Amino acid sequence: MTIRFRLDPEKPDERALAVAGRVLRSGRLVAFPTETVYGLGANALSAEAVARIFVAKGRPADNPLIVHVASVEDVRQVARMDHRAEALFRRFAPGPLTLVLPAREDVPENVRASLPTVAVRIPAHPVALGLLRHCGCPVAAPSANSSGRPSPTTAEAVADDLGNAPAVLLDGGSTALGVESTVVDAVSETLTLLRPGGLPLEELEAVAGKVLLPETAQLLAHSPGTRHRHYAPTLPLFLWEEDGRVWTEVAALAQPEEIGYVGLREPPFPCGAMRRFPHEDAYAAGLFATLRDLEKCNLRILVADMPSSFRIGRALRDRLRRAAQLS
Repeated sequence: MTIRFRLDPEKPDERALAVAGRVLRSGRLVAFPTETVYGLGANALSAEAVARIFVAKGRPADNPLIVHVASVEDVRQVARMDHRAEALFRRFAPGPLTLVLPAREDVPENVRASLPTVAVRIPAHPVALGLLRHCGCPVAAPSANSSGRPSPTTAEAVADDLGNAPAVLLDGGSTALGVESTVVDAVSETLTLLRPGGLPLEELEAVAGKVLLPETAQLLAHSPGTRHRHYAPTLPLFLWEEDGRVWTEVAALAQPEEIGYVGLREPPFPCGAMRRFPHEDAYAAGLFATLRDLEKCNLRILVADMPSSFRIGRALRDRLRRAAQLS
């Protein structure tokens, strides 16, 4: 049976964090909030503990995990960090930036998906940072959901997907950003964006200069969330681009009351359930929870408004395309 602690996200109970830290050290799983989404954590230096993540999620073994640490200095526990990587972490961490770096030899193969690299980040959430301090070890943590499902932004979504798989669930309320971290390859001479996320590319480039886009699937394999089915609701998802042609197709497949809609613009077609957001930041924060909510309505089809290609919109477009199984 999962032990669930409901915590003040700004001032979490140290006793609850201490219990969760002991659980992690014992090799069991802990689900916890970050500023992006909820993570399912295990001791990153224990292959046996990490294996429990893959079983609980039904996650493919060739999908690497992100290792969470509490400070820039702690990055060196799992990765070799040069001056450029250290400067990026000191500028953007704690925060939604994940760097792919050369892995140290004691990082288990199942964390790295047998790659020579490891993905590392420092989360910006008091519960996550408190847990990391109490457990005293780096924590491997993908999103705390069944593999392929929309990422969890509430403790309820974690419980719906994973049941009693986590020994402890730290409930810190809804997450702030709602999309996962930005993943950047920092091994090569030039930085490469592997996954857009909560740190906009524009902010990263303002500090680091030009960031390349990946040219090969082999390089993308170094990042979580770039292969396999991800973020998908149980209902077919259609994407509304600027031209609006998708509505003709949707109208031929379902009655208005059978259509669910999520997005920014007013849809040109009646819908049975609808959630509109005032701006893209709110859209990102509410997307995954809305997809899960719409699944529970009496609908046949979902339509999502495609945002801009800038700032958080870039990450939203990526998640929506993958949810619609177009990438």
